Amino acid sequence: MHFTKKSSLEKRLDFVKKLKLNKLLRFPGAYNPLCAKLIEEIGFDGVYISGGVMSNDLGLPDIGLTTLNQVSYRANQISRVTDLPTIVDADTGFKDCEKTIRAFEDRGLAGCHIEDQIEEKRCGHLDNKELISKEQMIVKIKKSVESRKDKNFLIIVRTDANTVEGIDKTIDRIKAYEDAGADMIFPEAMKDENEFEKIRKASKGFLLANMTEFGKSKLLNKEQLESLGYNLVIYPVTTQRLAMKNVEFGLKSIFKDGHQNNVIDKMQTRKRLYELVEYEKYNTPGKKITDFSTEGHE
Repeated sequence: MHFTKKSSLEKRLDFVKKLKLNKLLRFPGAYNPLCAKLIEEIGFDGVYISGGVMSNDLGLPDIGLTTLNQVSYRANQISRVTDLPTIVDADTGFKDCEKTIRAFEDRGLAGCHIEDQIEEKRCGHLDNKELISKEQMIVKIKKSVESRKDKNFLIIVRTDANTVEGIDKTIDRIKAYEDAGADMIFPEAMKDENEFEKIRKASKGFLLANMTEFGKSKLLNKEQLESLGYNLVIYPVTTQRLAMKNVEFGLKSIFKDGHQNNVIDKMQTRKRLYELVEYEKYNTPGKKITDFSTEGHE
């Protein structure tokens, strides 16, 4: 099948090289492989795979109910269709950080993030989260770093401490996590520019900003995040939210009207879909796949 031109190693090297340019990289979330292809076509820097989105896609809440097998399999399906680096949410490490890192590395990802919540985790923008100790998380980080085969596979460490322990203890954890070997820090649920800036001043490494909607963080734009010195921004659930809002609207319209004629203009056309899945690539000297009429495809 016709997937990426670049190897996993090449994508990881691209990612590391771009990070060192100290320009903000933008990674929208992909809820399926087709979405990842669109992210690349539009010109973004990479693809993000959210654990919350994975859970939602299965009809589950984001409370740590998915398995490593489920997430790594889907992450591979998404990452293999794009030449962009793809990073994935590994939650708390699925009870075995070493196995988790190896699984995502073997599946072709460019990196993953693990967090310092307890195993029965919850969405980072909900109240009443519980954390493991700083010392316990340091052990997990060291095991993760030691277990990877490729040093270019990034170990991103998320801390949920801000809404639990406050900004000062968050900074204390970040410094300890960087000393333990974290390649990048993901400070979750920062309230505003002031908190993002405090983290930047305290950190000596790469930083990830989470711009998720309807959460605890003020939504900052590209220029603001660049001026604050952040290296990577994710839009984790954005594409799923856009899609599901439109699907809900369309289904209600069809249910009410008894037909889909009033929502045709909201749909992706057959022509556009076929462009994204690249039908032409599957033509061979012995068999032409695109031997059909395109009438009505617009």
